[in-house]
Amino acid sequence: MTELINRPEYLDQLIQNKDVDLVKIVTGIRRCGKSSLLDLFHQYLSAHGVADANIIHMNLESLRYRELSDYLAFYDYVSERIPKDGKTYLIFDELQAIEHWEKAVESFRLDFDVDIYITGSNAYLLSTEFSTLLSGRYVEIRMLPLSFKEFLTFYEFEVSVTIEEKFQKYLQFGGMPILREYRFNEARSNQALEGIYSTVVLRDILQRCNQADQGTLQKIVLFLCSNIGSITSPNSIGNILSNEGNIQSGKGKNVAGKTVDKYISMLRNAFIFYSVCRYDVKGKQLLKTLGKNYIIDMGFRNMLLGYRDADRGHIIENIVFLELVRRDYRVYIGKVGETEVDFVAEKPNDKLYIQVTENMQSPETRERELRPLRMIPDNYEKIVLSMDRSYINSYDGIKSLYLIDWLLS
Repeated sequence: MTELINRPEYLDQLIQNKDVDLVKIVTGIRRCGKSSLLDLFHQYLSAHGVADANIIHMNLESLRYRELSDYLAFYDYVSERIPKDGKTYLIFDELQAIEHWEKAVESFRLDFDVDIYITGSNAYLLSTEFSTLLSGRYVEIRMLPLSFKEFLTFYEFEVSVTIEEKFQKYLQFGGMPILREYRFNEARSNQALEGIYSTVVLRDILQRCNQADQGTLQKIVLFLCSNIGSITSPNSIGNILSNEGNIQSGKGKNVAGKTVDKYISMLRNAFIFYSVCRYDVKGKQLLKTLGKNYIIDMGFRNMLLGYRDADRGHIIENIVFLELVRRDYRVYIGKVGETEVDFVAEKPNDKLYIQVTENMQSPETRERELRPLRMIPDNYEKIVLSMDRSYINSYDGIKSLYLIDWLLS
């Protein structure tokens, strides 16, 4: 059993929701740490006086439960094990293995004194049938691979290694927790990432969508990985791939665009990519066309394309996007007149405008990054994040921050 490393940001969310009458659902890509989080929570319950009999903890991808393929068998199996006295904590890992599991879960809520925690590796877990049945009665905790801050606690470094060198490792290897066992061995790490990636593609995408074509899916993934941080549309991707002869456009126009759209949505449902809409800052409205796609973890991108230093600008933009999601912002690409702001990040009572750039040394770059921010007429915080450790920390009220400091703040 590998030792569990605490991930307090997530564990605290479970603890805060403990005994609240909502089903707690932890979602995220495979192997990002959901099972370990449930194990940590189990330990927390035991340490706080909950008897073993009152914790029922099952990983439904284990063959031990192979007979429980439908919700009735599942319901009967669990019901028989719930003690008569006291509250019981039901912890179900990879629940998507049980067909119509939501019916059983809703029934546990009604029939017993229980508090329910579940995980799943694809968004179909929260599909419409489920949301309808449990509408308003669940809370979703979205788990991401390690942030840079967590990465520093997961790995042990020699004292002489600088923070920049650690960050370089993070850019190259990404934040999948399992890689810790390989201690930055590139070949082994890539093998592990390839295994996770194949499982996601095969189990969470191709098994679910039997018309999906693996070759086409792979081409779209490689295209998205190569174009992180670029504005694209399903049609433009469809046209590029059709011109390369990869996707048949058929007689009707735009089959390619629709196909690409469908595949991107599968990738989103398996938590491999995030799609981000554009937002017109002055007109205060979401724009329907032309968004960007960001990958869940840099390790996958580097495993698929090879790591190239030339892409650092896009890589750090992707890392900033994920960090904003971790910090509970809703994130958009900002359109300001003819120019663009990398991120508009919103919370109910807060808004940030962020530009991300490799460096701010040259006057042209500085002007390019600051201009869109200067054009925004409101008084919310405006920030440029870069890899410069500069003594200038503000330009006319626009903050200039060292990216690593911001990630660790």
